[in-house]
Amino acid sequence: MPGRLIYLIGPSGSGKDSLLDAARDSLAARGCKVVRRVITRSAEAVGEAAEAVSVERFLALQAQGAFALSWQANGLYYGIPAQIDDWLEAGHDVLVNGSRGHLQATRQRYPALLAILLTVDQDVLRQRLLARSRETPAEIEARLARNARFAAELLAEAPYVRLLDNSGALQDSVRQLLAWLEHPATF
Repeated sequence: MPGRLIYLIGPSGSGKDSLLDAARDSLAARGCKVVRRVITRSAEAVGEAAEAVSVERFLALQAQGAFALSWQANGLYYGIPAQIDDWLEAGHDVLVNGSRGHLQATRQRYPALLAILLTVDQDVLRQRLLARSRETPAEIEARLARNARFAAELLAEAPYVRLLDNSGALQDSVRQLLAWLEHPATF
């Protein structure tokens, strides 16, 4: 039986990387593969543990068919290695840090995907974004407004997406994620 694609999405600052890091060992014990994305961000940039490549290298990999999924957002290119198809075919669940904007295209390719939108209370998210110091307060407020609109639109268009609130203790979010994977009928 093929594995399931678990497609984790959420706004910047929602804690996707923290959730993946905290759940990694438990996911591996269940045979779930956590994918390392390929991103055109410098290796020195703060963020997820991704494979950083130049735009030229990314485009060459993309032309060679190295990605099962790829998209562009926020001035960067993102790719999910084609190896996920082998893992899925071998029966492994595969968790990817996806893109909210690429969800529909991903669902067309993987119709049985489990889509999880990591949410965070707006005040908590504001504090996280301010602490990162990557954007001005005005940019953060604009981002928060966009996130709220996007989440409302997404849930209206894609009722199959499940919400996972990451406003509280990270271990609570990990427990909920693992419970969904253990008992997919509750998803």
